[in-house]
Amino acid sequence: MAGQMPFRQPYRQPSRQLSTDPRNELHPHTDHYIGIDVGTGSARACIMNDHGDIVGLASENIGLWQPQTGYYEQSTTDIWRCICSSIRRAMDQHNIDGSTIRGIGFDATCSLAVFSHDTDEPVSVTGPNFDNKDGNDRNIILWLDHRPVDETNKINSTNHNLLRYVGGKMSIEMEIPKVLWLKNNMPKDLFDRCKFYDLTDALTHMATGNETRSFCSVVCKQGFVPVGVDGSVKGWQEDFLTEIGLKDLTEDNFKRMGGVDGVNGKYLTAGELVGTLSEKAAQDMGLPPGIAVGSGVIDAYAGWIGTVGAKVALDGDTLNSDVAKNDVSQAFTRLAAVAGTSTCHLAMSEKPVFVNGVWGPYRDVLIPDYWMAEGGQSATGELLKHVIETHPAFHEAHSVAETFNTNIYNYLNEHLREMAEKEKAPSISWLGRHFFFYGDLFGNRSPVADPNMKGAVIGLSSDKSLDGLALYYYATMEFIALQTHQIVDAMNRSGHIISSIFMSGSQCQNDILMNLIAAACDMPVLIPRYVHAAVVHGAAMLGAKAASTDKDGQSEPLWNIMDRFSKAGKMVKPSTDEGLKKLLQTKYNVFLEQCESQQRYRKNVDEAIAGWVKK
Repeated sequence: MAGQMPFRQPYRQPSRQLSTDPRNELHPHTDHYIGIDVGTGSARACIMNDHGDIVGLASENIGLWQPQTGYYEQSTTDIWRCICSSIRRAMDQHNIDGSTIRGIGFDATCSLAVFSHDTDEPVSVTGPNFDNKDGNDRNIILWLDHRPVDETNKINSTNHNLLRYVGGKMSIEMEIPKVLWLKNNMPKDLFDRCKFYDLTDALTHMATGNETRSFCSVVCKQGFVPVGVDGSVKGWQEDFLTEIGLKDLTEDNFKRMGGVDGVNGKYLTAGELVGTLSEKAAQDMGLPPGIAVGSGVIDAYAGWIGTVGAKVALDGDTLNSDVAKNDVSQAFTRLAAVAGTSTCHLAMSEKPVFVNGVWGPYRDVLIPDYWMAEGGQSATGELLKHVIETHPAFHEAHSVAETFNTNIYNYLNEHLREMAEKEKAPSISWLGRHFFFYGDLFGNRSPVADPNMKGAVIGLSSDKSLDGLALYYYATMEFIALQTHQIVDAMNRSGHIISSIFMSGSQCQNDILMNLIAAACDMPVLIPRYVHAAVVHGAAMLGAKAASTDKDGQSEPLWNIMDRFSKAGKMVKPSTDEGLKKLLQTKYNVFLEQCESQQRYRKNVDEAIAGWVKK
């Protein structure tokens, strides 16, 4: 559907403000830090005090345009307006003095933002004319935009060595395929005037005027290989860009992509000082100029920052803020799962670990000299939403949920509990023992890395009732949990040492899903204090790191800041019920068989009909 389209995520709560921390009233001159999180559907601002408490929170929905199927576009002009509005509201509603703001950190989706290198104005990405006819400055190709299919295939056919660092294949969600699509579709004179940013780098540019890029953005999403890794000399790979048809970007030492570090460009690790807030940006935000701005990160990586530093006593039911200081080596055992529309799985390692179908390893993106790996599920929240809303009983369930003044997910969870009680079932999982749902309806990101993967069901019936909907909904949660097990297992077999999962995002509220993930993976799941704000809390920590920069350019290590500011939450322990463990292990074996057999069936059919249809 053309035009502006609101993008809704399951479990998203209405924007709400956190009550002001009483220490803020007692100490009016407490230092504060601002975190900015730009997600798919909204821009959010949080104010964090120097105890790590969130004392202000506001958000605003951002515009999303879908000019045709598979095309998703946004506008940095619109996003900037939403950011500034959210900051002003969070500050005003909590009476926070702008002079106490010491640092600002940004995170955003890994979307491609395009500007003119002549005028620094947004350049429209809307074809076929690219003329900004509607005046919306639609200069962002969103991460989930799937227009560059041919370009992605061309890139992956090169088998270039840098593809090792993106799980063997560059995803259509990454930014180089989108740049190549623009090259293939824009008028040449317009493309030649474009410069390209990951969205978070565009935002720090708009805040400071500086052209600094973040390692998180360019290494994770733009094919940049850090200097010294596999003999990389400039970061950008000239032979790769030339081979895929982007030789023009190699000119002037890759200036249009950010340049070469120390020559005509600057690249920073998460939270390092980009610069200070410009007069214009400060005026837009209602803040004084000169505030430190930290190098930004992709939104999922802010979820890692905002969660894995929590102090944990694994022998208790809660996270304990009083345990001894965390050592950074503990991060190697902790998987951050950032769950919203899709889910990203992030793990740090001391040495590079290569995992088929998992992006990375990426050096320097969060902490210097350490490596990050990024697995993911293409759709989790979106999958739950799709399964529920396409079932014949959806409208009935929605009406009943409204009657009870709750959301449909809470209602269905309660309905499952009632079904289990009625059937005297030993567990909710028992209800779905003969229902086998494989849910790659939106393709597979990890560990198969195949966008052509689809769904499959064994156990379908003609049941159109609420019970039937609840069962299908349960099976979808079970699929998410079993696929998480598959991803963790693939990472650990390759050399990671993951033994706990630190969740963030709105799915944390779903107790059945959290218990399923803990049981399926046989490891504890940790739920953050700020369920709705773990990602933006991580962004605020980037602001704190930037603010710690001394006159020699040195700043406090990010891990120390995470250790100090992270908040205790609660732990979901894996089940000790042997019956449930046996059931889920058996269901996992079926899940693996469904995953493998689908690929085999497609291959068999393709071989059988090869040459039947002439292209």
